[in-house]
Amino acid sequence: MSLVTGSLMGSPWDEVAEYTKVAQRTGCDPAVWTVHVSSALAAHVVPLPSPELAQLLVSHLCWGNNVPLAWKYVERALAANIAPPMLLLALLSVRIIPSRCSKPVAYRLYLELIQRHAFIFTSQIKGPSFKKIMASINDVLHLSEKFGIQTSEPGVLVVEYVFSILWQLLDATLDDEGLQELTLEKKAKWICRPHDIEIDGEDAFDEKKTEYNEKLQKANTIMAIELIWHFLNHKVISKLLSLARENMPSHWGSFAQRLHLLATSSSALHSSTISVDKLQQFIQDIWKFGGEWKPSHHQEICTLISHGSLTSAGGCYHESTSGALWIPIELYLEDCLDASVAATDAIEVLSGLIKALRAVNGSTWHDAFLAIWMASLRLVQRERDPHEGPVPRLDTRLCMLLSITILSIANIIEEEEATIIDEAELSNQWKEKTAGGKCRKDLVSSLQILGDYESLLVPPLSVTSVANQAAAKAMMFVSGLTGGSGYLENVATSDKTVNCAGNMRHLIIEACISRNLLDTSAYFWPGYITARINQIPHSMPNQVPNWSALMKGAPLTSSMINALVATPASSLAELEKIFEIAINGSDDDKISAATILCGASLFRGWNIQEHTVRFVVKLLSPPVPVDYAEGESHLISHGPMLNVVLTGISSVDCVQIFSFHGLVPELAGALMAICEVFGSCFPNCGNLTIRHLNIAFWGMVLQLDHNSFPKLKTWYRQHQACLASTLSGLVHGTPVHQNVDALLNMMFRKFTKGGNQPVCPGTSGNSSLSSSSGPASDDSSFRPKLPAWDIMEAVPFVVDAALTACSHGRLYPRELATGLKDLADFLPASLATIVSYFSAEVTRGVWKPAFMNGTDWPSPAANLSTVEENIKRIVAATGVDVPSLAAGGSSLATLPLPLAAFVSLTITYKLDKASERFLNLAGPALENLAASCPWPSMPIVAALWAQKVKRWSDFLVFSASRTVFHHNNDAVVQLLRSCFTTTLGLCTQISSNGDVGGLLGHGFGSHFSGGLSPVAPGILYLRVYRCIKDIFSLTEDILSLLMDTVKDITESVVNKEWSDKMKKTKYGMKYGQVSLAAAMTQVKVAAALGATFVWLSGGSGIVQCLIQEILPSWFLSVHELDLEGGNGGMVYTLSGYALAYFAVLGGMFAWGIDSVSVSKRRPRVIASHMDFLSSVLDGKISLGCNWVLWRAYVSGFLGLVVQCAPYWVLEVDLHILKKLSQGLRRWKEDELALALLKRGGVEAMGAAAEVILSSE
Repeated sequence: MSLVTGSLMGSPWDEVAEYTKVAQRTGCDPAVWTVHVSSALAAHVVPLPSPELAQLLVSHLCWGNNVPLAWKYVERALAANIAPPMLLLALLSVRIIPSRCSKPVAYRLYLELIQRHAFIFTSQIKGPSFKKIMASINDVLHLSEKFGIQTSEPGVLVVEYVFSILWQLLDATLDDEGLQELTLEKKAKWICRPHDIEIDGEDAFDEKKTEYNEKLQKANTIMAIELIWHFLNHKVISKLLSLARENMPSHWGSFAQRLHLLATSSSALHSSTISVDKLQQFIQDIWKFGGEWKPSHHQEICTLISHGSLTSAGGCYHESTSGALWIPIELYLEDCLDASVAATDAIEVLSGLIKALRAVNGSTWHDAFLAIWMASLRLVQRERDPHEGPVPRLDTRLCMLLSITILSIANIIEEEEATIIDEAELSNQWKEKTAGGKCRKDLVSSLQILGDYESLLVPPLSVTSVANQAAAKAMMFVSGLTGGSGYLENVATSDKTVNCAGNMRHLIIEACISRNLLDTSAYFWPGYITARINQIPHSMPNQVPNWSALMKGAPLTSSMINALVATPASSLAELEKIFEIAINGSDDDKISAATILCGASLFRGWNIQEHTVRFVVKLLSPPVPVDYAEGESHLISHGPMLNVVLTGISSVDCVQIFSFHGLVPELAGALMAICEVFGSCFPNCGNLTIRHLNIAFWGMVLQLDHNSFPKLKTWYRQHQACLASTLSGLVHGTPVHQNVDALLNMMFRKFTKGGNQPVCPGTSGNSSLSSSSGPASDDSSFRPKLPAWDIMEAVPFVVDAALTACSHGRLYPRELATGLKDLADFLPASLATIVSYFSAEVTRGVWKPAFMNGTDWPSPAANLSTVEENIKRIVAATGVDVPSLAAGGSSLATLPLPLAAFVSLTITYKLDKASERFLNLAGPALENLAASCPWPSMPIVAALWAQKVKRWSDFLVFSASRTVFHHNNDAVVQLLRSCFTTTLGLCTQISSNGDVGGLLGHGFGSHFSGGLSPVAPGILYLRVYRCIKDIFSLTEDILSLLMDTVKDITESVVNKEWSDKMKKTKYGMKYGQVSLAAAMTQVKVAAALGATFVWLSGGSGIVQCLIQEILPSWFLSVHELDLEGGNGGMVYTLSGYALAYFAVLGGMFAWGIDSVSVSKRRPRVIASHMDFLSSVLDGKISLGCNWVLWRAYVSGFLGLVVQCAPYWVLEVDLHILKKLSQGLRRWKEDELALALLKRGGVEAMGAAAEVILSSE
């Protein structure tokens, strides 16, 4: 049915149609025709441009009146804007493109109309019928069906229209050159050929006409290609197409693949005016098409510079960043080593940090990877010779470098290469799928250049032989020798035939190769090996027990077990072999295999550590045997093996390694099952295993849900009740009371004196110990035969009774300590309850102090003054005053009674191998308990322990120095201020970009000349903040310090001398740009430092408070940052940018920048903050802060989010984005306004298109 019929029947369309036919027949001038038609439509009050007129003209033209004059009428209608160009050309496209071969002239004229009128939007979007026109275009081109976006929003339809017009031209061109079959779909997306057979008419028999048509067809193809290229480079059209790229990736990929085919296979392209190289380069960057948002002139501190851009001078968005900009990674790595147990996966956290900082710093992956290598190596070098004490040691630091860091990089590379494959699939570029991504190439380059940092690569003494083995492996490979892993496991470093000086880079490379991040071509890098060998040394042992022998079937003899415990496995297959033995072997072999898995493979098997830790966790949850009969738990039969595992993983380093790998939840779950089963058993089958559940393990267990474990749940509730209030409810004659009596009898029977000095449960008052009938003995008959849970339930009452007896003089302090030691030896897990009880009692403050006089209690007098002197030396760099430990030197040292009891308990242990595990656990507990007591409790404890264990002196004194900050909030602020000034080098010239060494130093200890040296402020803060209870106030302090720091930076850049120099020298502007660039870098470093401190100190919860509460309140308040007004407002601009970085980085650290947030908080917090910004921009909220600061903050915050965290925008409601965009446009920030909407996804595509069209 003709388009003239139906909606076009009747006046005025009959009149217009008839007039057009007459005018064409009489040769009426197109201008006259236009005037007549316009007048006729105006007489009938038809709004212009008229969609109906477009339909009428196309119906008239195709194909009954395909003559030049009819085309002129069409062109005049478009030029006079009486017919909508977009609709008319859409109608023509579906008619002419399929018939272009038989009607090349019509196609040529269509191309001319496209060139002139297709994308002139201004007059159309302002017309009254714009929405109706776009709906008609949707119907004609079937846009919603083709692109799968069901919407009637005009902006979205405009994007689809532009995309479809170009795609139709592209499909027609490929079809003309016979290339359509080379696409994966083997067909065009749009109709390129007529459905019916075309009859060419008389022209088909006219040779000259045929030749002319063929030439015209070729010319048309060339013109279509040139039009495609022109439109792709058109400012407005490219922006509209970028919305298609953002929101229709699969369609864009198909379009991109066709462009690629055109660039590589088109013969007409070479006859066009287009540079083939330029087109091919364009296609390589096809997924960046449309351009990325760049900071505007204002956002490059336009209030200070009226010419040029800071971008080119190393400005705030695209600079060559310095090492100080990566300080958050350094701080996080160091913070991981404080012996706390985290449920988070350090691999994921570190990956997120690297991605966030790379985005904010605008750096390459090469720079990002080099930064993480440097930070991890400094982490190792910072404690090359670590002080002794119950803290993580070198194994933990090496795990972070050689396992966690490398796995983090592996995650990033895997993610990038998965994205490359996805994009290749979208664009159907199958041949490019296997190509390595930029990340992998930059990893290689970063490791190659890492060899230049020789001082960082020197291995600690304890791993020198392992580094030499790694170098020897490469040397043998390059030399063409195959000694095998058996040789490498036993290579003698003193063997003169193997002169290989290994370093940390060799270990890093081996760890990367084992995870398929590199291949053995790394062995051939220049300088990687320093020598070659021509033969395997004759000293190589012929038959030695090692992993290779095990894989060949060698039995687990004692020598084999010792060898495998001392040597880490080199492959997953070896681990699987030993794990299989641990699960299915004989009882003896199970124990041996478990011992091996908890040996060197766990601690120093860096290349396969992520597998080892999981196998160890699996050992704690052995499978139920197939022939298992219901009765007692199957775990009972695995008791000896579980005992070995729990003993093997109880060290401080090992607990940290599990924490780094994110296995705390799994490990805690396995431990809960073990606790439930063995804690309910009597000693002969249970206590041997439960006794090894140390404090660290209990901390894991308490983090999880206990509902599936009734015994654990009951104990936990009682434990919480004991902490919350004083003990009560112990009823005489009950099983608990009887157990308490039994335990007290075990602990103190040898100290009772004829029953005259009873130690009784404090709440019963009438239970006493029977007198001892003989001298003390180790006879186990006095140990109660109780399940562990019954003992744990009684422990708080036992300790309360003992402490009460001591406070009333019925028990000597030394007897108290000995009794508590007997209890802890009997059930080490009870130590957790003892510590919790003492902590609660210290907080309640109901006990009289203990005088540490050397008679009743041990005295610290012998070295207390030395401890005080060393504390002052440690904190000297912060400028914090250390309170005197004893005014006038005459005051007696006192401790709260619970603390005195606990420190006396710890001193009773010998410092030998048997007690090492207990002391490693009791040490941190003692420190935490002392830290919660009044000053100078911890220095006194340090002095007492230093008398016993001199080699722990450094650790003890450092721990005591931390308590200076626990008791003085002003000292914490001073410490933070020292962190800022030291990092930024504000006492030096502004050209200093900060100093990682100044913030974190090089460790501490007596290995420095002159004894203990000042500890870097960053190290002090990382070891202090966990005891700060008011994190909200701490965050406000950090914010204030950040503003103070920006003022200091500003004063260092803009001062009288600088202003005079700007005025007097012709190079003033260039000088100013460089100085401002340096200042902006300093501001970024300061903001990153502050954001890191906030995030580490309070986690995502305090970051949420910062963004939702603290910052909005700060903006609503008045702040005078430039009282003298001497810097022209620069301090406000820099402060605004500092706060923007501060907020964005805090959010990035807490929630990441990936499409899936690590927390459900992110969408809510970001949306709330952006709503606050939009409300201020709308004038609904009045600010108290400076307007220049506010504008810098808003543009900086939104700019960083758009550029570095675009997924955040997707989580914000469209109406908020629209309000923000409108506010930015009022500020003339059109590009940022558009960029914000572009990141808003499909829902915001229409709004973004409208912004683009309005700026045409």
